[in-house]
Amino acid sequence: MISAESADAFPAGGVVAHGSAVASPELAFSVEAVAAAGHSAVPTLCLVVCIDAGDWEIRSVALNVQLRIDVVRRAYDEAERERLFELFGAPRDWGRTLRTLRWTTTSLNVPQFSGATTVEVAVPCTYDFDVVATKYLHALSGGDVPLKLLFSGTIFFAGAEGRLQVAHIPWDCEARCELPVRVWRDAVESAFPGTAWLRVRRDLFDRLQAYKSERALLTWDATLEELLPDE
Repeated sequence: MISAESADAFPAGGVVAHGSAVASPELAFSVEAVAAAGHSAVPTLCLVVCIDAGDWEIRSVALNVQLRIDVVRRAYDEAERERLFELFGAPRDWGRTLRTLRWTTTSLNVPQFSGATTVEVAVPCTYDFDVVATKYLHALSGGDVPLKLLFSGTIFFAGAEGRLQVAHIPWDCEARCELPVRVWRDAVESAFPGTAWLRVRRDLFDRLQAYKSERALLTWDATLEELLPDE
């Protein structure tokens, strides 16, 4: 979105939408760092992304970022293979069942810059075990997770005579990085220290609630411990 204030900074003549035959910026993306965001209400990762526009003067970028987990680029130990059975089946079948997982998509506005800049991409992380990416990450013992970032969106840039022009970022713009499993765990632990979330059907929850009330159990932990057999 271009504000009236931004538009006033350019000569009269409006905005020019670029066709494929007209020169426009070709942005290059790379990931410089991945960290757990502190003091977040929900588990959040922070990816520091570098955007290189060469010699172009960029007025702003409406950027979309899609994150995918490139699971085939990682080795797995025996314990991880057992925990990943629910997602990919038996390891003997992984040649056809192991596939890239789409994690999430996020958007942000990149402010004006010349040449190159860095931006922080915030990635909220759910701890819902019905989400495939959460199941996958929770199953890993450690190490790194290969990520692929796909970029798209709209570039607003200064063209000939300083006129504001527009070009689109194709989905084939991408970057790769490694997410340490400990960083994901740190993000989750900062929001939900020492706990995990479990989603159940409403009727099952009502039965658990009645069981808890009838026995005057104070916490859900106490309720589940009474229901589970001793080890």
